[in-house]
Amino acid sequence: MSFAWAKPYEPKSPFTRWVDQRLPLPRLVYGAIGGGYPVPRNLNYFWNFGVLAGLALVIQIITGIVLAMHYYSYAGGAFDSVERIMRDVNAGWVLRYTHQNGASFFFAIVYIHIFRGLYYGSYKAPREMVWMLGLVIYLLMMATAFMGYVLPWGQMSYWGAQVITGFFSAIPVVGEPLRIFLLGGYAPDQAALTRFFSLHYLLPFVIAGVTILKIWALHIPGSSNPTGVDVKDEKDTLPFHPFYTAKDGFGIGVALLIFSIFIFFLPYSLGHPDNYIEANPLVTPAHIVPEWYFWPFYAILRAFTADLAIPFTGIVLAPAKLLGVLAMFGSILLLFFLTWLDRSPIRSTSYRPIYKIFFWILVADIVILGYVGQAHLTPVNIALGQLAAAYYFAHFLIILPLVSKFEKPLPLPNSISESVLHGERQESAPFGLASTGPTTVAAQPAE
Repeated sequence: MSFAWAKPYEPKSPFTRWVDQRLPLPRLVYGAIGGGYPVPRNLNYFWNFGVLAGLALVIQIITGIVLAMHYYSYAGGAFDSVERIMRDVNAGWVLRYTHQNGASFFFAIVYIHIFRGLYYGSYKAPREMVWMLGLVIYLLMMATAFMGYVLPWGQMSYWGAQVITGFFSAIPVVGEPLRIFLLGGYAPDQAALTRFFSLHYLLPFVIAGVTILKIWALHIPGSSNPTGVDVKDEKDTLPFHPFYTAKDGFGIGVALLIFSIFIFFLPYSLGHPDNYIEANPLVTPAHIVPEWYFWPFYAILRAFTADLAIPFTGIVLAPAKLLGVLAMFGSILLLFFLTWLDRSPIRSTSYRPIYKIFFWILVADIVILGYVGQAHLTPVNIALGQLAAAYYFAHFLIILPLVSKFEKPLPLPNSISESVLHGERQESAPFGLASTGPTTVAAQPAE
């Protein structure tokens, strides 16, 4: 669909014309994020988090490359090399704190981005591939973060690697050989550290590649919007630049301000104190927990405390450890099937009054799982984790299909421009972030 304001890219100097004829990269950028890319005019601030995720990835890649120049991937010296970076390398402490807290920054942004997609139905047609590529990025992030957490070779690094790789041993037949292959031995040691370092260095570039695919896939159907109504004509859109580049710039400024507070004032607040003790295979920490962004999945893993067995026979069909591992991975894999689980024709939860209630229950449920994932195992916490894990799967496998079948949604606006320009009532966005984007240009319908 062509729009009156979407002017084609025109090189303005002989040099740029020469480059454009031989390598049309500026033309590609202009069409992807410049004035040639039409964007729905009612995007709220939740649409900033895609750009923020890209910024977080760039920060992690740049700081990671510089840190790798000084890191020593040797089990007998890895911990000391991290300490040397902090003390002897110029601005090493800033690089280390930025990279360390940058992982949490990245995950926090991606979690908000995912919940935005769940709330506004970004997994629905025609954007299924965009959603699935986003989940692939998330899985790659989890693998990268786990291996990066091992590299400082502190107590929690070592025992975290021991516990996490131990999950694979629960898989029948191939589990233990797979674990030995991943570690390069029977326990985390030099081979594991070398492998994890090389993969931790490589995977961010794989994430960057998949991100390019995701942006490419997004530009085919175009961006979604808070109403879930398809773009009908040019009155529904604005050029990405300068309107949304300015809006993203404001979001980047706020995000970097918050990020800087953690770097300079709270650098240790998101880490575990045991990881500032050098790894000792002979001393097990009193309470082994993963980083905060893995807590909900760790709670699902620990929710299974009994084997699946045939009653009164003693025959075990599946041990509790295997059930927990399957549930943990299944909790992520089922997100790939949301398009088929949610059959409602309405994309935005703003117009689905019943499902909106269950959505916020899901958010509360995941918060509870996060709490249980880092808490000590007591009878109360075990029961709470089991109930929360059961609801998580029930939400996607039972509640979502039933609600989408029987719910009566609210009436949608006829078009994006009608809801924005003519004062038609719109449901507010979560947390009150209901900015509808720039509306000063083309305030009157174009002729």
